[in-house]
Amino acid sequence: MIDVANEYNLQTDVYFTSNAAFLGFKLHFETLFVDQKQDLIELANSESEIVIPSFVNPVPMKVFPEVYQKQDGLDFLICAIGRIRKAKGILINTFLELETHVINWFSRINFPPVYLVGPILNLAGVSTAVFSARCLEQSGHRFVWSLRRLPPPEQSFQVFPDDFDDPRGVLPDGFLERTLGIGKVIGWAPQVSLLAHEAVGGFMSHCGWNSMLESLWFGVLMATLPMLWEQQMNAFEMVVELGLVVDLNSEGDVVIMMTKEIERGIRRLMENKEVRTKVKEMSKMSRETVVKGGSSHSFVGYLLKEIMSNVI
Repeated sequence: MIDVANEYNLQTDVYFTSNAAFLGFKLHFETLFVDQKQDLIELANSESEIVIPSFVNPVPMKVFPEVYQKQDGLDFLICAIGRIRKAKGILINTFLELETHVINWFSRINFPPVYLVGPILNLAGVSTAVFSARCLEQSGHRFVWSLRRLPPPEQSFQVFPDDFDDPRGVLPDGFLERTLGIGKVIGWAPQVSLLAHEAVGGFMSHCGWNSMLESLWFGVLMATLPMLWEQQMNAFEMVVELGLVVDLNSEGDVVIMMTKEIERGIRRLMENKEVRTKVKEMSKMSRETVVKGGSSHSFVGYLLKEIMSNVI
């Protein structure tokens, strides 16, 4: 599509739905392969940390998406970045006040101009996460748990999760009775509506970028529960780089955690006043950035001017 658009002198822009730091990671890996001829398979499967210009801190390889530890995934990454380089501009679902370091780096390199147009939110959207019931029960805090049935692994890309006919079959015996009046187990949940409610004091998030932007928008403090794709890298940026999220596991193992660790994480989430204050401040910034005079509002204006200047 980019080749066809360029042939007819049409503006071609790419919309990147994740964060700018993750785009920077992809770009850096492509540079290592194309310009420095590094063995990315060996690098991606190492136990070390790597300096990535779009991150302030060295990034541990264990938070890299698993798909990029295999040759076909890396081949796709290299191809995708090569195509993105041919675009006239890159629209990213983020905002300047959130990822200032990354955007400053993008402005210094040979790459299409980036337009920060976020936070773009689906205020009727939903997402899901599954974790241990006992940690909720023992944490001492009230909760709402959206518990859904995952599809078989071989159908995970074709079938969405659905609700259990009776959640008792997957919960500890007596869990619903013991938590009566304290917690509520439901199926599908209107995530945005819950985050917008003043009674919600924390969100255990799978760390998808949309969910993180939604939490920041409503000023709800998050705890990390990443599962797949770039979610572990999102969690690293939010915890280590920006200090806006509570890490459930101080040891950094975000794949397998014991009940006691999650229980302690819930308490840290609910009792961390310092990070909660930072999240409230970022919430204010995220709302200011999309109105007239805000940075994202201005970026959209720059993009429209660029598009109009190329109209024949």
